[in-house]
Amino acid sequence: MSDFPRLWNIEDSEFADLFAQLEAPWEALHRLDGYLASLLRKAGISGQAVLSPVPEGVHIEGLVYIAESCVIESGAFIRGPAWIGAGCEIRSGCYIRGGVIAGSGAVLGHASEFKHCILLSHAQAPHFNYVGDSVLGIHAHIGAGVILSNYRLDGKPVPVRAMGAGERIETGLAKFGALIGDYCEIGCNTVLNPGTILGAQSVVFPLSNLRGTWPEGSRLPS
Repeated sequence: MSDFPRLWNIEDSEFADLFAQLEAPWEALHRLDGYLASLLRKAGISGQAVLSPVPEGVHIEGLVYIAESCVIESGAFIRGPAWIGAGCEIRSGCYIRGGVIAGSGAVLGHASEFKHCILLSHAQAPHFNYVGDSVLGIHAHIGAGVILSNYRLDGKPVPVRAMGAGERIETGLAKFGALIGDYCEIGCNTVLNPGTILGAQSVVFPLSNLRGTWPEGSRLPS
C-alpha cells in the first residue's frame, strides 16, 4: 500500500481483524459484510441485543448489537445488521440502514444517514451528514453538512488515484465513498467525491469539493 497514505492506526482499533493484511485500504469495504456477520454470530446475536437504555420513539429492526453506556435519543431509526460499540451517541433523527459498524465513543448524529460504513473509535459525524460505503478513522470528525458521496453520476464503478503520478486503480466497488484517516477534520458543507482517500491528521476547509488521494497531514485546498 505504498502508493497510499497512512490512514488508520490498526493496533488501536477494536476491529483490527477487519484491517489485517489488506492489500489495499478499500478492501475493508469488501470485507465489511462478512466481518459484521461474524461479529454478530460470535456474540450470539439473533435479533436485538441492546445493553443501553432505549427511549420511546426509537425504532430498531434486524440484527443489532448496541453495547453499554450508549446514549440513544428519541427519533433514531436503526436497521441491522449493525454493531454499535460502548459509549456511542445515536442522536435524534439518526438513520442507520444496515451494514454499519461503530467503534466505542463514536457519534452518529442528528439527521445523519449511515449505510455500509465503519466508524472507528471516537469518530464523529454529528449533524446533517451522509456516510455511505466509507471508513472514518479514529477521532476523525466531519462537520455539519459534510457529504461522503458514494456513487458516480455515470453509474460506473468507482476508481481511486494513487499518490504521486496519480495512477488510476480499479476498486471493484460500484459504491465507494471516502476513506478518512485518523484525526482528520473535515469542514462544514464539504463534499468528498466518490473514491476520495484522505491521509491521517489532514484538514479540509469548509465548503470544499474534494476528490483524489491526499497524503498524511494535508491542508486542503492548498
